[in-house]
Amino acid sequence: MSFSRRNWLKASAALTAGAAFTGLSAERVSAATTAFRRSRLSREAQIAADMPVIKARLFANENPWGPSDKAKAAMTNALNDSYMYPFMAQRQLVAMIAKEENVSPDHILVGAGSSEMLLAAAIHYSKQGGNIISADPSYDYLMEAAAGWGTKWNKVPLNKDYAHDLDAMEKQVTADTRLMYVCNPNNPTGTIVPSEKLRSFCEAVSRKTAVFVDEAYIDYLGDVKTHTMIDCVRRGQNVIVARTFSKVHGFAGLRVGYLVAKPDIIKQLDPLYTGGMDMSALSIQGAMTSYLDKPFVQSVVQKTVESREFLYKTLKDEGYEYVPSQANFVIFPVKMEAKKFSEEMMKRGVGVRNWQFGGKQWCRVSIGTMEQMKTFAGAFKEIS
Repeated sequence: MSFSRRNWLKASAALTAGAAFTGLSAERVSAATTAFRRSRLSREAQIAADMPVIKARLFANENPWGPSDKAKAAMTNALNDSYMYPFMAQRQLVAMIAKEENVSPDHILVGAGSSEMLLAAAIHYSKQGGNIISADPSYDYLMEAAAGWGTKWNKVPLNKDYAHDLDAMEKQVTADTRLMYVCNPNNPTGTIVPSEKLRSFCEAVSRKTAVFVDEAYIDYLGDVKTHTMIDCVRRGQNVIVARTFSKVHGFAGLRVGYLVAKPDIIKQLDPLYTGGMDMSALSIQGAMTSYLDKPFVQSVVQKTVESREFLYKTLKDEGYEYVPSQANFVIFPVKMEAKKFSEEMMKRGVGVRNWQFGGKQWCRVSIGTMEQMKTFAGAFKEIS
C-alpha cells in the first residue's frame, strides 16, 4: 500500500542519479531514502499485519463512496486510446487547472497524487541543509524526507484547540529556515486556520522563506475559494499550494494531484519528479471529469458530514470527547494505550489509526459510509 503510493523504487533511483544536482552524496541519498522508506512502510505494516477481514476500513482517510459515475465512464471510454502516451491529456489537465485557478499553465505541476510533489519539495529545500518548520502533529511526509537528508525539522506544538499555532511557528523562522509547512485542514486533527489569518501569515513568512500549504482536505470545507492560499501565489508570493484528487474525488488508488506555485519555483521542482509520466491516461481523463463535477463533490461532502455527526454522537454517548473536525476524519483521546486500542478494534474488523501527543493517547477514525460507521460504533462500544 505505502510502496505503490510513494513509488520509492523510482524515487531512490532518480535521487541517486541526481545526487550532484541536489548537492548530496549518492551514499547519503541512498541511506536516507532507504531509512525513510522503511519507516513509512513499517507504519502501514503495523496497520496491515495479521489483518483479519476488514469490515470498516477507517485508517486511510479515503472517500468510501469512490469516484463519481461520470469519472468512471470517462476512464472506461479512455481505454480505447490507452495505447498512447497521455501527453496531450496531461496538457489538457494542466490547462483546465490553470483556468480554474486563474493562473498561467507554467504555475502548475501535475503528478501521481501530491506525494511526489511533496517529495520534490523535500529534495529541493534540503539541498542547503538548514531547517524546515511544521506543526506537531501534522502530516509529516515532506518533513521526514527532508530530515532524512540532514535538514533539521523544527516541530511546533499545536495550540490548546489542536490547531496550528501560527504565531509560535513564525517565531521559529531564522535565516537558516528553508521551508514552512502548513497542512490546512490539518491531519490528524482535522482543525483549520481561519483563512484571513493564514493569508496574513503566508504574506509575512513568505518574505523570509518559502511557505508550503498542503490543501489535501480543503474540498471538505465547502467554499474552497475562500480558504485556499492559491491567491497568494497569484500575488507573486513565495507560497506553494498542493492539492490531491485522493480525498473527496475518490482517487486514492488512481493517483492524481497537482501543485501551484510561481513559475520560478515550478522550474526548480520540475527536474526532481517524474514530470507526470507516472500518471495513467485513464486517471487523467477521470480527474478532468471529476474536477468539473461540482454536484458530486457536494454530495460527498454532505454524506461525510452526516457520517461524521453520527460518529460524534457515538463518542458522546460513550462519554468520550473529540476534536471537532473540518475534514473526513476525527481524532479523539482514548482511555487505554492507543496502539492497544487500534489492535482491539482491528480484531473486530475495524481499522483505525493511533497517535500519541500532548500527553494523551489518541485514535483517528476516517469517515466511512453510514454502514461502516455503525460497524465502528458496534466494535467501539465493546471496548470503550
